[in-house]
Amino acid sequence: MKNIITIIRAIVVLAVFTAIVAQFIFGFLYVPNFKISNFFSFFTIESNTFAAVVLLISTYVGWKGKPSRKLEYFRGAATLYMVVVGVVYYLLLRGFEADLNTTLPWVNFILHYFFPVYMLIDWLVSPLAHKLRFKYGLVWLIFPLAYLAYSLIRGPIVNWYPYPFLNPNNEAGTTGIVIVSIGIAALCFVLTWVLTRKKAANS
Repeated sequence: MKNIITIIRAIVVLAVFTAIVAQFIFGFLYVPNFKISNFFSFFTIESNTFAAVVLLISTYVGWKGKPSRKLEYFRGAATLYMVVVGVVYYLLLRGFEADLNTTLPWVNFILHYFFPVYMLIDWLVSPLAHKLRFKYGLVWLIFPLAYLAYSLIRGPIVNWYPYPFLNPNNEAGTTGIVIVSIGIAALCFVLTWVLTRKKAANS
């Protein structure tokens, strides 16, 4: 079982990194007004990159021995962010692939559908070496909140927002931003509670 998980994780990590690099190269070469700073300002790109790195480290450490509690908190954070990517994309962003810089269909599938689902399955299937506590898991919410602040501060400076629901110039305006932000924050809170309910293998 350990060998199978290791091989699958390695293939998934390779697929995610390949998708990110391919979309970056395609955007740089063929997308008008492509900006590197904007590409790496998408929550999708940041979360997929973070999750792939964490999964890669987890794969290596898991192969060698027992992962640390800190690493498993990082894996929990990566799982949370990827599930949020999948849910938010499915509910709010389908059809906006060009605006999201995921213009290649296979890249869009990997980053918005496949990897979010895989990270959740990996979390459910792979045993934890340590029990995680909900109150410490709440630290995972710092990144989404910091990302929200970053996007809203940077937006008017560069006249660009990564997602339509973060743009105050859209029809929903500031009210829409507040409503969606509260909804996503609530989703993160609930998912954190759910993810930290998982028992450790030795408990």
